Amino acid sequence: MAATVAQTAGSEKNMLLRAELRRSERWGKLRAFALVLPLLLFLVITFVFPIGRMLFNAVHDDTLLTLMPRTTAALAAWDGNDLPGEQVFAALAKDLRDTWEQKTMGSVAVRMNYELPGTGSQFTSSARKASTLLTGPYKAALIQIDPLWERKEVWNFFKRGASPFTAYYLLRSVDYQYGADSQIVATPPETAIFRDAFLRTFGISVGVTAATFLLGFPVAYLLATLSPKSSNLLMILIVLPFWTSMLVRTVAWVVLLQQNGVVNQALVGLHIISHPADLIFTRFATIVAMTQIQLPVTLLPIYSVMKTIPPSHIRAARSLGAGSFYAFWRVYFPQTLPGIAAGCLLTFILCLGYYLTPALVGGPSDQMVGYFIANYTNKQINWGLASALSALLLVATLLLYYVFNKLVDVNRLKIG
Repeated sequence: MAATVAQTAGSEKNMLLRAELRRSERWGKLRAFALVLPLLLFLVITFVFPIGRMLFNAVHDDTLLTLMPRTTAALAAWDGNDLPGEQVFAALAKDLRDTWEQKTMGSVAVRMNYELPGTGSQFTSSARKASTLLTGPYKAALIQIDPLWERKEVWNFFKRGASPFTAYYLLRSVDYQYGADSQIVATPPETAIFRDAFLRTFGISVGVTAATFLLGFPVAYLLATLSPKSSNLLMILIVLPFWTSMLVRTVAWVVLLQQNGVVNQALVGLHIISHPADLIFTRFATIVAMTQIQLPVTLLPIYSVMKTIPPSHIRAARSLGAGSFYAFWRVYFPQTLPGIAAGCLLTFILCLGYYLTPALVGGPSDQMVGYFIANYTNKQINWGLASALSALLLVATLLLYYVFNKLVDVNRLKIG
C-alpha cells in the first residue's frame, strides 16, 4: 500500500514537472517569436505584400466592370454572333454619358487601347457625342456617331470586362492576345517582342554567370591557398568595387569602350585592329560590364567554401597515387560545389533583374525584361503588363532555382 502511494506521488510529481517544462518551453517560444516579430512584419510589408500585389495586378483589372457597369451586365446574355440588340446599346449610351460627366472616359480609353490599339480616341469621341444623346433608338444613333460600335471585337472586349479578372496581361507577356471572337491568337510579328526579351534575358544571364565562374574560380582558389597576408591584400582589391556605385562602374565602361576610348586606342596602337571597333552599345559591352559587376558576387561564396577544405585532403589523395589533376577533380572540386552553386545562382538571379547596365552600354536589341518592366511602370503606366512580366520572371526564376538545385545534387552524387 505504501509503495502504491509512493508511486502515485512520484507519477504526479513527474506530471507536474512535465507541465512546468512545457510551460517554460511555451514561454521561451513566445519570447523568441516576439523578438523576430518586427523582422517578420518588415518582410511582410516590404517583400511579401508587394509581390502579392504584383501577382494580383497581373490577373486583375476591373476598369470596365466599374466604369461601364450597365454595358458589361447587359452583354451577359449576348451570344456573340451578331451585333447586340437595342437594350445593350441603350446601356452603352448611359455608360458613355456617365463617363463623360464623371471624366472617367480616359481610363476606359486607355484600357481599350491596351487590347484594341487606336480605339481609345474613338471611345472618347463617342462619349462626348453621346452626352447629348438622350432618346433612342440608340443602336442606329451610336453606329452613326462612330462605326466603332459595328466591330464585334469591341463588344467581345466589353463582354470580357464583366469579370474583374483577365488573362490578357499574362497572354500579352508571352506574345499572345485575344482575337475578334475572344479566341487566343498569336500576337502579330511586328509587336511580338516579349518572348525574344525573355530569351535574351536568360541568355545574357547565363553568359554572365558562366563568365564570372570561369574568371572567379581560379581567383578564389588562389585566395584560399595564398598566405593570409597576400590573401587579405587581394581580397581588398576584389571587394573594392562594392564601395563604388553600380552607376559609376557602368559609366566607366561607357568611357572605356567608346569609339575614342581607352580600349580602342590601345587596340589600334598595338596594331591589333586598323580602325576603332564598335564596342559600346553592343551585346559584348553588356556582358563585359555585367561580368565585372557580378564577379565578386560569384567569387566570394566559392572562396568561403574553399577556405574550409583542409589541404590534407589533396595530400592524402596524392599519397595514394592520384595525379594532381585527378586529385583536384575527384577530391577538391566536389567539395566546392556548394559554393559554386550559391555563387552562380546568386549571380544568375541578380542578372535577371538588370536594367541600368544594359540601358547604358547595350543597344536596342540588348535590352532585358527589366527594361520593359520599368518602361510599362514609369512611362506607359501599364501596371497590368508590368506585373505580368514581373510575375513570369519570378516564376521562371523559381523553376530554374529548383531545377538548378536538383542538377547540383545529382552531379554531386555522381562525382562523389
